[in-house]
Amino acid sequence: QVQLVESGGGLVQPGGSLTLSCAASGSIFRIVAMGWYRQRPGKQRELVATINAGGGRNYADSVKGRFTISSDNGLNTVYLHMNNLSPEDTDIYYCNGKIYSTVTSWDDLWGQGTQVTVSS
Repeated sequence: QVQLVESGGGLVQPGGSLTLSCAASGSIFRIVAMGWYRQRPGKQRELVATINAGGGRNYADSVKGRFTISSDNGLNTVYLHMNNLSPEDTDIYYCNGKIYSTVTSWDDLWGQGTQVTVSS
């Protein structure tokens, strides 16, 4: 069984920075892609940034130039470096992974979420 565990959320002032981490563990055969999404109550979960096994990155327009997604140990650990944060970035951030546990079996997995609050 594969699990995603996030860390790094918290309270930060406007204009500040924060880094989120997501570690994948368990029976991992291959990771196709990892990403970060965010959601607030009453709204749909939206993409923030993704990174694939080939190193390709994709960002939401609202975070381009401010957020950077990176990885370590292949894609087993991914980070979301967030700079110049604004109150509009306040959300619960979720890690997502498209992970094969065997040659033919893959899952679209989610972490438990971590709260990011941007406020003075």
